[in-house]
Amino acid sequence: MSELSGSEKGDRFFVIAAPSGAGKTSLVRRLLAAEAAMGVAVSHTTRALRPGEQDGINYHFVDREAFEKLAEQGGFLEWANVFGNLYGTSIAAAQRVLDEGKRLILEIDWQGAARIREQFPETRSIFIFPPSLTALHERLENRGQDDAQTVRRRMDAALQELSHWKEFDYLIVNDRFEEAVADLLAVVRGRGEALRGPERRKALRRLIAGLLPGEAR
Repeated sequence: MSELSGSEKGDRFFVIAAPSGAGKTSLVRRLLAAEAAMGVAVSHTTRALRPGEQDGINYHFVDREAFEKLAEQGGFLEWANVFGNLYGTSIAAAQRVLDEGKRLILEIDWQGAARIREQFPETRSIFIFPPSLTALHERLENRGQDDAQTVRRRMDAALQELSHWKEFDYLIVNDRFEEAVADLLAVVRGRGEALRGPERRKALRRLIAGLLPGEAR
């Protein structure tokens, strides 16, 4: 188990995952603005900094050598290779949030979420659905960050991410943004039981069947 103190209580540790373009980052930003007691661990990445991003705010931008050295030293809670770039959550970044007395939320993919749950079974996990594959594709195109080939790759990766929805505790649909924000706040405030369990899966059966035919059962 990673050396991370202060994570013993389940209500202090959350992970949130979603396919690229589902609005996860925007939701987490609103969550942090509304909940002073929540903090996010800023991830490390080897990808290039994009226009408008700031080092230490959006990500800790490092070169591959520095990332791999930290990984070899056991400095990450989790890390993964995504489209040839490395992403990871360092123990130090997570510990800083807990040391401030805040509850921790990790904005990661399904691979990272699985690793965190293995280390910290008390973690509460949240999955964000797009309202449809068409809407997801439009969001990826409209944000203007990627060429057509990369958008296609991201859509393929989205299907892989979506296929892991059953592994998560809470299921939120980001169709109407303000409603999704309210659902996320309900989860972290301990009032999100309607967003988990068999009844929630039943309520989303039609949506999930449209995203992943045969996966709604």
